[in-house]
Amino acid sequence: MEDPRAVAPGFAAKIATRSSLGRRLSALPRPMVFTNGVFDVLHRGHVTYLDGARRLGQSLVVGVNSDASARRLGKGPERPLNPLEDRVAVIAALESVSLVVAFDEDTPLELVLACHPDVIVKGGDYNAETTVGAAEVIAWGGRFEAIPLLPDRSTSALLRRMRAASER
Repeated sequence: MEDPRAVAPGFAAKIATRSSLGRRLSALPRPMVFTNGVFDVLHRGHVTYLDGARRLGQSLVVGVNSDASARRLGKGPERPLNPLEDRVAVIAALESVSLVVAFDEDTPLELVLACHPDVIVKGGDYNAETTVGAAEVIAWGGRFEAIPLLPDRSTSALLRRMRAASER
């Protein structure tokens, strides 16, 4: 019997590189949904959001900000807490996710254009006007969807609670 530590986990097959993206996308069923984020410390808000996004189509592609890209978002010098490789692996392990690809740019626009999704999704704090790539998706006949956020279920809220608890 093979040593399970020597075999790549099954979810690793859902991790794409930019160079393999075109081939990988062509194998996904349509309609294809796209979303993106840092997904630093995975929590209930994230998994609920990603499940909702997946329900809007037959496949879900998730773009994940690189460490440098995440730092440029201004979430604080200690962020992301988890390195890109770990964040991508955790997202890939979710049943709702079909494919994960990292991006290093400040926005996911190049990735959206490469994926050509039928639906682009962001959390309820975004709209079509504030979502990078939404205008392009709408222009080619796709649509934008906002998924309501779960109250107090964000990485920032989780970190605030952890800091407050450690100060007691």
